[in-house]
Order: sequence, then structure tokens, then C-alpha cells
Amino acid sequence: MTQDLLHEAYGAMRHDLRKTVLTMLGMAWGIATVVLLLAYGNGFGQAIVNIFEAFGANGVGVYGGRTSEQAGGNKAGVAIRFTDDDVELLRNVVPLVRHMSRESDKECTVQNGPRSFTFPVYGVDPPMQSIWNLEMESGRFLNEEDTRSHGHYAVISSEAKDKLFSGMPALGQEIRINGVSFQVIGELQPRMQESDSDINRVVYIPYSSLDVLLDNHYIQGIWLDSIGLDHDKLDTTIRESLAVAHSFKPDDHRAVFVFDAQKQLAQFGIIILGLKILLGFIGTVTLGIGGIGLMNIMLVSVTQRTREIGVEKALGARKRDILIQFLAEALVITAVGGVLGVVLSYVVSFSVGKLTLYSALASHAEAGDIHLIVAPRIVFIATSILGFVGIASGMFPAVRAANLDPIEALRYE
Repeated sequence: MTQDLLHEAYGAMRHDLRKTVLTMLGMAWGIATVVLLLAYGNGFGQAIVNIFEAFGANGVGVYGGRTSEQAGGNKAGVAIRFTDDDVELLRNVVPLVRHMSRESDKECTVQNGPRSFTFPVYGVDPPMQSIWNLEMESGRFLNEEDTRSHGHYAVISSEAKDKLFSGMPALGQEIRINGVSFQVIGELQPRMQESDSDINRVVYIPYSSLDVLLDNHYIQGIWLDSIGLDHDKLDTTIRESLAVAHSFKPDDHRAVFVFDAQKQLAQFGIIILGLKILLGFIGTVTLGIGGIGLMNIMLVSVTQRTREIGVEKALGARKRDILIQFLAEALVITAVGGVLGVVLSYVVSFSVGKLTLYSALASHAEAGDIHLIVAPRIVFIATSILGFVGIASGMFPAVRAANLDPIEALRYE
């Protein structure tokens, strides 16, 4: 009996094929809208993650400031200056530290033959490559032997290389930094760079060799990355440890500045989640419009087939059978429209490619653009919404058809 009713539902859809196809297209447009909007939100979130990962998504930078509160007999306004003892302190008290590096920098005159430019020169330890996610174009980064030997070695960024060597090979060549010779041992790949940034003009040298350019006894910043630790607890641990060592209050946030990329990323995560919810809501409303169209055509179908319903009931069809017949018709329209919509969303996502986001503000920032990522999870969410809309839109006409009085239905002209 059920198979016969489903066959009749299929025949009814073919009978008014134009309305059926138009309704399917409306559902397809609605589901494609949901999928593409959710894909946009997913792509936006991935673009933000890519931007942070390009600069080191797990990096934590600690910089000294000035105290703003009196503590332990020390008046406010005392400068907090780090030394190697503070590096060892953090290495011992912060759990799960993978990498740690000192960092100090200075604007210097960098020369190669007659070419002379003013570039920022950073003294760092080898682990900084992992912390800041510095990728090599050629050669190698600084290593522990360079640090122990106070070697005069340099790793240059992409723009610094172009300006100093103008397309000529740089590896193995000598450059002069404030008149001191350094050998180029590595070239970095271009990094995301905004117009006012000099990130691709940086020259990196061993921290131990920075003493020929400035007094490096005091460290400007300490960088580390840690995994598996709550970042609020990480911030508290760093502040409390340094507060004991330098006699300031742990809650004096001006005494020590802690930059945590993961906390920044988490704040963006809240914005991204809100955007996804908004886009999902807009898509659901759009799909709901298609659902209203489906409900309308099914109500019209019930009216046009009132006498047919009466005949089926006279022949023994139960309310449940009539309900299944019309609900099945609505769900078939929904399912076919859903398949077409998902296919359409994949075609659009592949055709569009990427949407400009960060590359409009920065160079070498294609990884920060938005790609419409139609992930299986998005298809599942969109299909769930589609199923709900299809059932909700088909149920009312199906119940109306099932509740028709057979005597009145047979009299209907």
C-alpha cells in the first residue's frame, strides 16, 4: 500500500512538472545559499588562523615596562629590565615550554659594496625560527654553534636581500652592519607585510653577536611558545615569577607586557563564531522562503486533488497513508532540490576560487584570503536545516489532506 502511495506521489509531481521543477529550484537555491554562507564563514575563520600562523600562532612575547604601583619599598616608575637570569627563571617556572629566545633589536646601517640601507637588525637565539615561524628560502637559520662561538653570521629577509644584492646570489657573501662584517648564511621567504611594516627588511644575527652593535646585557624581549597550558594561567605564571624577581606587584600590568598570540586568536574566534551564526541564520531564512514556496505548491496540490483524496479514502486509504503520500511528495522535492543545491554550491566554490581579504592590505598575504571551504560538516549542517524546513513545509499540507472528510472530498468539483 505504501509503495503504491509513493508511486502516486511521484505521478502527481510529474503531472504538474513545471511547478515541481520551479519549487525544486527554489529549494536548491536556498540550500546552496546556506552552504555557501557557512563556507564563507569557515573560510574567513581559516584565513584569520593562517594570518596568525604566518607570524607564529603560539608565540608569547614578554617585554619589560615601568611599574605603575609602589611595591616593597620601590616607588612607581621603576624600569623593569630583563637579563639572562630572567630567561632561565621563565624556562624553569613555565611548564611545557618548547622554545625560548632572547630578542633585542636596533636600526643599523647595512652595506653591501656601494649599496647602503638602514634596516632593523634583530639579535635572536635559534629557537626564534620556530616561535616566529620563519621559513627559509635558501641556506639555513642560525644555530647553537653560531651562538656559542659569537659567530658573525646573518640571515636576511627577502626585501633586504633584494635591496642589498639586486638579484645577485647572497649566500656566502659579506655584508657590513654598522661597519662590522657578517657572513650571509640564509635567506628567508617573504612574509605577510603591510605597507608600513619592515618585516621583510629585517636582518637576523646571533644574540651573542649583538654585543658588537649595542650593549646586550639587558634583553629587550623574551619569546617563548608553550602547548597544553591554559593561556590565562600562563600569563599569571609569567607575571608572578617576574614580580618576585623584580619586586613589583603581579597585577601591575604596566610593569611587564605579555603578548600572547593564542589569546588574540581566541578573541577573533569569538567574532568568527558570531559571524558564522549570523550567516547561518541568514541562510536559514533564505531557505525558509523556499520552504514557503514548497508549502504553497503542496496546498495547491491538495486543493486540486481533493476528489482524488476522497476516492483513495473510499477505497480504504487511512489518514496515515494520505499523510505519507503528501509528505513523501514534499520530501522528494526537498531531497532533489537539496542535491542540486549542494552540487551548485560546490561548483560556485570551485569557480570563485578565493576572495580578497588580507592581500588587499598586505603583500605576500594570499594565505590570508578567503577560500570558500565546503567542508563535510557544513554539508551536514545545511542538510539538517534542509530536512527540518522540508518536513515543516510538507507537514501542514499533508495533515490537511489527511484530515479531509471523504464524503465532502467526493462531492468536490
